[in-house]
Amino acid sequence: MERQFDIHIEKLKSRIIKMSILVEEQVEFAINAVDKGNLEIAKLVIERDEKVNKLDRKIEKACQKIIALNQPVAMDLRLIISALTINTNLERIGDLAKNIAKIIVSLKSTPNFIAETKFYEMSQIAKQMIHESIISFTNNDAVFAKKVIETDNILDNLYIEGKEILVKIMKQDVANIDYALGLFEILRHLERLGDHSTNIAEDVYFIVEAQLIKHKYEKYFFSDLEDYDADED
Repeated sequence: MERQFDIHIEKLKSRIIKMSILVEEQVEFAINAVDKGNLEIAKLVIERDEKVNKLDRKIEKACQKIIALNQPVAMDLRLIISALTINTNLERIGDLAKNIAKIIVSLKSTPNFIAETKFYEMSQIAKQMIHESIISFTNNDAVFAKKVIETDNILDNLYIEGKEILVKIMKQDVANIDYALGLFEILRHLERLGDHSTNIAEDVYFIVEAQLIKHKYEKYFFSDLEDYDADED
């Protein structure tokens, strides 16, 4: 019975990794579509979204089945519980990639002022965070997960800068408004990609270290534990 349970756990992890690879490709394609103004790549991202949704449903059912048929404890239980939320975050990353693709299809071309914004910096960091959150899960690496969490502030700051730049661009020329608003949405989606990557990294930390750090990681990592406990009281 234990051997069968281990097989189910490994199969679950394998599906999560498969999902990770798929959504990472979706993000890569969506960003390339914006960069190159390639509508065909953007349409491909939109079409492939159903694959993400199907795999999402399979993973959710697998988690429910493992919990229903077994009584997992300790790290196995943390893995199964976290697999559900990791899967949800991966599915939402896929949705964001689709949304980015839809925007560039709607705009029909890439704004000529894109290099003036923070799109390139944000897209690279967002891709890095997704990739590293996946690696942290694959390797059960809490240290790598912490690195992803710490990077989120950088992406947030770039997003703020990007918004300010786009406001200036719209004020300079009203002809830029539609493109600027579209790019504003793209930057917002890139920032959200970082949030979901952070969520995955927080779940990995929970799996490995049995510590919940959601929304409290700075206090947890950099403050004295006694002070942390006192704040919680």
